[in-house]
Amino acid sequence: MDVWQVMRARHSVRAYEHRPLPQEIAEKLREEVEQCNREGGLSIRLVTDEPKAFSGFLAHYGKFSGVENYFVLAGRRGKDLDERAGYYGERLVLFAQSLGLNTCWAALTFSRRAAKEFAHLKEGEKLVCVIALGYGKTQGTPHRGKTLSEVCAYATDADRNGAHPAWFLRGAEAAILAPTAVNQQKFLFTLTKDGVRAQQKGGFCRGIDLGIVKYHFELGAGRENFEWV
Repeated sequence: MDVWQVMRARHSVRAYEHRPLPQEIAEKLREEVEQCNREGGLSIRLVTDEPKAFSGFLAHYGKFSGVENYFVLAGRRGKDLDERAGYYGERLVLFAQSLGLNTCWAALTFSRRAAKEFAHLKEGEKLVCVIALGYGKTQGTPHRGKTLSEVCAYATDADRNGAHPAWFLRGAEAAILAPTAVNQQKFLFTLTKDGVRAQQKGGFCRGIDLGIVKYHFELGAGRENFEWV
């Protein structure tokens, strides 16, 4: 599948089959995790064959079942940690989807104590959130996204005389396909004379969501076509 097929095929899945990850799949995931950690300055872990983090009341409340594998997104504390976790976490989500797996972001509905324990986090490493991972009982359900006009803006009124370039609209279209907390999609991309400004306009998990949608925007727009400002 190409990247657009992967983005369109990915939907949040909360119920999983009791089916261990094949060794070759787990190894590919770990290699991608290490690459993300190097590039993003993070401490992401892949935890496999571990049901405790998603077996308690919080997971039941979040309607999770059968979760035995997950990514733990963590890193040294910093003002942009949540955004980096969202950016590289979504990279792992789409990579997992390309391998035939399903995923679901979880910020609250899991046991943080168990996740920290089995991820073997070190002193000074902060757990941001986790991503459930495995073979879903379904492929999830698509949700209605916002329109391009709702997530695109111009820097000044004078800029409205010209249309947004095609690459910008492709980036915004890709961002609309991204998962955000309770599907709020409270983000805005503004085209300026110097590049593109991405903003999170309130809502839950702002930093994480901003990182997720920025990764999608880059995939759709082509990183060679713009700079973040």
